[in-house]
Amino acid sequence: MSTLHVISHSPFGDNRLSSCLRLLGSNDGLLLCGDAVYALQPGSEPLKALQQANLGARLFALEEDLQARGISSDAARAIDYPAFVQLSLDHDKVNSWL
Repeated sequence: MSTLHVISHSPFGDNRLSSCLRLLGSNDGLLLCGDAVYALQPGSEPLKALQQANLGARLFALEEDLQARGISSDAARAIDYPAFVQLSLDHDKVNSWL
């Protein structure tokens, strides 16, 4: 069973991202949206944690949120809202880290 984990809060304000990374299964995906895309800032501790998690093609970021915050990153695949819907359908369940 696979889960798409969705995080929208800044990784600098709480520990949602680190908690999520500890719970990720081998088939799970992680979508960063809203202020969570700040985790992709070059040289940041959250980016180092994401890189150590070796998510590869399972790490996504909403393109609209990346653009709004002026962030460009090769660490995550930028997706639009229709792709977000498809990701939700491709996984058995979706867990939003509220």
